[in-house]
Amino acid sequence: MAFLWLVSCFALLGSAFSCGVPAIHPVLSGLSRIVNGEDAIPGSWPWQVSLQDKTGFHFCGGSLISENWVVTAAHCGVKTSHVVVAGEFDQGSDAEDVQVLKIAQVFKNPKYNTFTTNNDITLLKLATPARFSETVSAVCLPSADDDFPAGAICATTGWGKTKYNANKTPDKLQQASLPLLANDECKKFWGNKITDVMVCAGASGVSSCMGDSGGPLVCQKDGAWTLVGIVSWGSGFCSTSTPAVYARVTELMPWVQEIMAAN
Repeated sequence: MAFLWLVSCFALLGSAFSCGVPAIHPVLSGLSRIVNGEDAIPGSWPWQVSLQDKTGFHFCGGSLISENWVVTAAHCGVKTSHVVVAGEFDQGSDAEDVQVLKIAQVFKNPKYNTFTTNNDITLLKLATPARFSETVSAVCLPSADDDFPAGAICATTGWGKTKYNANKTPDKLQQASLPLLANDECKKFWGNKITDVMVCAGASGVSSCMGDSGGPLVCQKDGAWTLVGIVSWGSGFCSTSTPAVYARVTELMPWVQEIMAAN
């Protein structure tokens, strides 16, 4: 019996940090967000990381996809001299138990195009693994053939500006729920800038803004939050009536799997 008890304890421990299931549940109060944002519940988006330079300045977001890997946007221009900060909620607080993780290698998608922002994804291999805990764990990755339909209500998080002309980014992690758009619908706003490697969300009184780049757009699939998009580009004024554009993770999964398997 003792052996069985131990086995079930380990099973529970293992499941405690299964991908996409936060130990602390997020609570989303309808359609509000980074512009028109609301504070997240501390620890409720445990894969959200802050990318910071050596002065501690937050310049982009990212998502933990395992103990050793972070995904962010190629346009963030991450270098190995930058750091990944995991387990953070309030960037104005010194009291949080954050993990400051060095970056061993930066893999920018070779097909990334600065002019079109196509293939806007970078993988970061951490020098030491993140320690998973109640406030630090991974988001699930989709498979290449997963379908996330237009109209699905998803969530995005980040420390991006709450108004495009704000002097600084908010201290506390912001969140919002927002609907996915079909690419045809998105083209009504952005025309031929929208490609198959992009997915749009918002235009619902909600928007990502400067500082959110590289962060997650997540949708629930089979009860787990799954990474559907990476904050890429949008309105220069962070307009809440224009959809924001995200790198479409399902399209980029073959490259992600190839890099992680080879390194």
